[in-house]
Amino acid sequence: MREIEKLYRLYKDDIYRYLLSLTHNPDLSEDLLSETFINAIKTIPNFKGHSSIKTWLFSIGRNLWLQNIRKEKSISEYNDFLQLYVADTMDEKLITEEIAKRISNLLLEKDERTQKIVNMRLEGYSFIEIAASVGISENSARVIDFRTRKWIKSILEKEGLY
Repeated sequence: MREIEKLYRLYKDDIYRYLLSLTHNPDLSEDLLSETFINAIKTIPNFKGHSSIKTWLFSIGRNLWLQNIRKEKSISEYNDFLQLYVADTMDEKLITEEIAKRISNLLLEKDERTQKIVNMRLEGYSFIEIAASVGISENSARVIDFRTRKWIKSILEKEGLY
């Protein structure tokens, strides 16, 4: 438990600022910060060290934020989530409707499994959940997601949209 306290003291401000940049709501950011560390306590045995602890905590916070969006919007538009999904790839640049539509069309070129993985990420599912649903390893789901983002970015760069 002392380790979590150390992590909390070390990263709470960074994670709070990150969540605030996503939510633009101090109260919601505080709630998500608390939930982030509660989830970290519950899932720390699953942490495999593929990223830094700080990156892992940021991803927990981001997933909680996405889940919160899903709760707030009972029917979320696909393009809203598509823009959030690609925002990481595009260094949080503003994504226009044109770019979102192009990304959506590019995803249609991918196989059904890849589309399912991307769609599940858009809906806020963890890689563990995606892997179980698709019948592959967690690492394979991560690799497919990473390669798809990289592929999208390269095409957008060639087309001058990035």
